[in-house]
Amino acid sequence: MLTAHKLPLPYDPADEEIEKDEAETNQELIETMREIQQKVLDDSGHAERSVHAKSYGIIEGEVKVFDDLAPMYAQGIFQPGATYPVVMRISAIPGDILPDEITAPRGLSLKLFGVEGARLEGSEGDTTQDFVMVNGHHFQVPSAKAFLANLKMLEKTTDRVEGVKKAASVVNRALEQVLEAFGGESANLKGLGGAPMTHPLGDTFYSQAAFRYGDHVARFAVAPVDPALVALHDKSVDIKGRDDGYRELVMEHIAAHGGEWDIRVQLRTDRDMPIEDASKEWSQDDSPYVPVARITVKPQPGWSQARSKTVDDGYSFSVWHGVEAHRPLGRVNRVRKDNYKAAAEFRGRANGCPMHEPRSWQGLPG
Repeated sequence: MLTAHKLPLPYDPADEEIEKDEAETNQELIETMREIQQKVLDDSGHAERSVHAKSYGIIEGEVKVFDDLAPMYAQGIFQPGATYPVVMRISAIPGDILPDEITAPRGLSLKLFGVEGARLEGSEGDTTQDFVMVNGHHFQVPSAKAFLANLKMLEKTTDRVEGVKKAASVVNRALEQVLEAFGGESANLKGLGGAPMTHPLGDTFYSQAAFRYGDHVARFAVAPVDPALVALHDKSVDIKGRDDGYRELVMEHIAAHGGEWDIRVQLRTDRDMPIEDASKEWSQDDSPYVPVARITVKPQPGWSQARSKTVDDGYSFSVWHGVEAHRPLGRVNRVRKDNYKAAAEFRGRANGCPMHEPRSWQGLPG
């Protein structure tokens, strides 16, 4: 098992620095997300998540922590040999249900069951641990206020005519390719439909923000490791005219092959690895991502209406569902706390299905 090149820094609550106007920004974020949800509800009659509304895959599996972890990695819930049932939800970032031809960044949420340990505030009495990730190394912006500005941009596009969004997606994708040819990229373009058309199961997903990792601090990643999934990395796909093309690709692959992913941890080994600014990538030369557990998924339906009803409508995923040993850190994670809770409560009220965190693992339909 690999070890970090430097020893990890100890976790210290004093490393967090609250912005002076963070509470006001947080409230405005809640209001903006509610506006996105209300627009979608008015248009469709069904309340969705304010972000990551459309699921491409809803999959069940098992997480097994590796037996040979060095002590610095055997932290929190990642104790050698531990196993947990897990639900994986692969999604698109926008807050409305769009045709897949309108490309956007993608997300991955994990919910582990049967987790023991002292709980985070607001998560008392639960036995789950959530991880929320996206397919980008680091956050788009350095502050909660800048994130609010991006979210307002997303809110303005939430209920635009689909034909206009499709045209914008094609144009933005072309502009993004030009930027990347010169070694650059635009987070705004990717957020508004300029992401490349690649297979969702080939993506590696990142927590972007920092978390407590027992005695240390870390960022998380989930990466495909079995050959059939690795072969899908950056694999171009043509889903033009297929409103649920990405979902169909996920369903086809998972039904035939299942899959394996590693949960990886990048320990904070230097003060130059910021906790508050999630837009700064941590050096992998100083601290590589190290696998600590493997997710194994057997062949199964990769998505179904019944699974969508159970997970899309009945589950909420939040970095604040979990144990103190993996406390979310930094401004991005702090503003997520009330926002995720408010968005879940909105969905519960509007759909007549209040959110209840699952108490035990019952399996997914099908």
